[in-house]
Amino acid sequence: MAMLHDARALLCAQVGVVVGQSGYYESEPWGFESATWFINQALRIDTALTPEQLLHTIQHIEQQLGRIRTAPSGVYTSRPIDIDILFYDNNVIHTPALTIPHPLLHQRRFALLPLCDVAPDYIHPLLHKTTTALLQQCPDQGMVRKLQ
Repeated sequence: MAMLHDARALLCAQVGVVVGQSGYYESEPWGFESATWFINQALRIDTALTPEQLLHTIQHIEQQLGRIRTAPSGVYTSRPIDIDILFYDNNVIHTPALTIPHPLLHQRRFALLPLCDVAPDYIHPLLHKTTTALLQQCPDQGMVRKLQ
């Protein structure tokens, strides 16, 4: 969890004010085989950065924390940190570099559970359902447990 603490500190210093944070959730790997399980947390952040500036800053923070992007896009591998932008207000963005809302969010229990801690009633701008409804309808049955 030290990596998440470090990421949160860097996000506070470089991105904006954390106005909400979920608990910590441990989950089995999603989309690939790994002996290592993952720790996830959702943060709600107020920022003055544009979505593109936010993406650039997040990628820089990941690099500061030891992430090296080597796998081709769409190939999942273990990594020390992975920071995703799930939503940005009610914006819908689709560029080669950035897609918001996160395109696989509604299929990932490990992302929806912590998101429901910080934004249970937020309505997905494309699917027009709350995050709570998305979690209830999520096809992912992977193991996710809240840590104490």
